[in-house]
Amino acid sequence: MAVVEQLLRAEADGTISFGNYELDSKSKLEDFKHDGDLLKVKTFKDITRLEANDMFVFESVPGTAVTHFKETEKGVTFMVEGNADAQITLGMEDNTEYNVLIDGSSEGKMKTGLGGKLSISVELSGKPVAVKVEEA
Repeated sequence: MAVVEQLLRAEADGTISFGNYELDSKSKLEDFKHDGDLLKVKTFKDITRLEANDMFVFESVPGTAVTHFKETEKGVTFMVEGNADAQITLGMEDNTEYNVLIDGSSEGKMKTGLGGKLSISVELSGKPVAVKVEEA
């Protein structure tokens, strides 16, 4: 997998891909229409952030490339790659418990607070890592 050169793109399978962790300066793409939503991405080597309809969806520190990102009523799935281990924060439902799987291995259950944010650490060793977060 490589960085997303156009910063944000729709995939043939209905998912989206975004982020370019190789950029030295911050780049952004706004007003990207996908599946009835208006998306905005900001990305570079230090951070990648995705918003939908001005609401927080995803953030990684440092920046990453995310492919096949899909949200459902029960959670999210995506592949992530980067130059260094990343702290990923997801905008989920308030006060909800989720099962977190990284490359198929359970990281246990995590509960969101009132703000609905869920933070996970992902070890990135130069290869894409699969992340699945679904309601418990």
